[in-house]
Amino acid sequence: MDLGGKIKQMRNQLGLTQEELADRCELTKGYISQLENNLNSPSIATLTDILSALGSNLAEFFQEETEEKVVFSKEEFIEKDSDGVRWNWLIPNAQKNMMEPVLVELSENASTASDVAHDGEEFGYVLEGKIAIVLGNKRHICKKGEAFYYSASKPHSILNRNRGNSKFLWVSTPPTF
Repeated sequence: MDLGGKIKQMRNQLGLTQEELADRCELTKGYISQLENNLNSPSIATLTDILSALGSNLAEFFQEETEEKVVFSKEEFIEKDSDGVRWNWLIPNAQKNMMEPVLVELSENASTASDVAHDGEEFGYVLEGKIAIVLGNKRHICKKGEAFYYSASKPHSILNRNRGNSKFLWVSTPPTF
């Protein structure tokens, strides 16, 4: 851990000079400069005083922040072909998240397997073709440029009703795929 760099970053975020921080902690500007350049190591008591002056504490300061991955490339997608259905999981390990986006391509006359009723909601946007969303005993047609949204409280599946392939983005919450 870059102790000095982190102290400097916190000081700069508060708009304090080294001298202002030093005054608040009854230290010298030179000592703060040495800390920020990792030329000196503070005692626990001194570090506690510095962090207090910066509006923090030891627990927050040493808490490791993991960088959240935000952008995923095509190489990271997980693809599976099964019975005329191509599944592309767009976010690796999305099962641990609150929602799971999947890009689905249905071959002509293909359909997803019937999913049993479960808690949650599902959303989709048709990118190509025309599909039928089957909810219980009802069918709802959804064409390119249209979206669908439903409670997953009934058995459901999606059928391709297009000559050629149909493609849609499907988001389920909680993840079920």
